[in-house]
Amino acid sequence: MASKQAINIVNRRASFNFFISDEVEAGIQLTGTEVKAIREGKANLSDSYCYFKNEELWIKNLHISPYEHGSYANHEAKRERKLLLHRHQLSKLQSKLKEKGVTIIPISINENERGLIKIRIGLARGKKLYDKRETLKKAEAKREMGRVMKKFN
Repeated sequence: MASKQAINIVNRRASFNFFISDEVEAGIQLTGTEVKAIREGKANLSDSYCYFKNEELWIKNLHISPYEHGSYANHEAKRERKLLLHRHQLSKLQSKLKEKGVTIIPISINENERGLIKIRIGLARGKKLYDKRETLKKAEAKREMGRVMKKFN
């Protein structure tokens, strides 16, 4: 039996462009070839966002590349997909979304211990340019500390 690889698709631009406050893990409604493509790591979260439609949470612009071994029944790459959350989680997110400047963005896609594909979403507020510069300075300082510590070990 082949060894199982962990799925970990991360939206790296999310923490750079946004302050993320609340995080929630949600299920996602997928078709068969979408699951296979995600297990191969062929998904991109960079431009995607979540929105409410008819009291349901949907994700838009989540790009899942077509499964290369798929047939005529292969999935559409950028279709809208429904996120699966409990009613109280949806109402909590919807009430916080009414604040000015707050949006819901996907942070990562992973597989839980039962083998189900889950997506981690978060309430996000956009960063200003000076906040992004501060983030870059902190990352550079951390990288430099790692280099110095490596020399002494």
